[in-house]
Amino acid sequence: MPEFKIVVNHKENAYKVDVKDHHANTLIGKRIGDEVDGIFVSLPGYKLQITGGSDHDGFVMRKDVDGRTRRKILLSKSLGFKPKKKGMRKRQTVCGNTISEKISQIDMKVIKSGAKPIEKLLKATQEKNGKETA
Repeated sequence: MPEFKIVVNHKENAYKVDVKDHHANTLIGKRIGDEVDGIFVSLPGYKLQITGGSDHDGFVMRKDVDGRTRRKILLSKSLGFKPKKKGMRKRQTVCGNTISEKISQIDMKVIKSGAKPIEKLLKATQEKNGKETA
């Protein structure tokens, strides 16, 4: 069974949500840039957009690399590489833009807000699952 850590960005705040079981299965096969219903992330009424993520070894997902596998690509200054000198390039390993079982973290942003605030919805799901709130 896949299990993802979802980071939802809304305005100035970021919220972490753990997704398991059938909700996680619905995210497999989605790509960076796809819109997802918030019900899969315990946020009914919200629309979310996938903006990125990383796999279980920490390699970042890139929108311009198709597929689910890792690839080595030549990078100049961009996502996944910060050069120390001007003009420097490096061959770096990155993940494709499609969510698979190997992805551990998915980044999303809120496109359309729901009726209830995010804080109340996430607090209710944490109490339901028996987790303590910080």
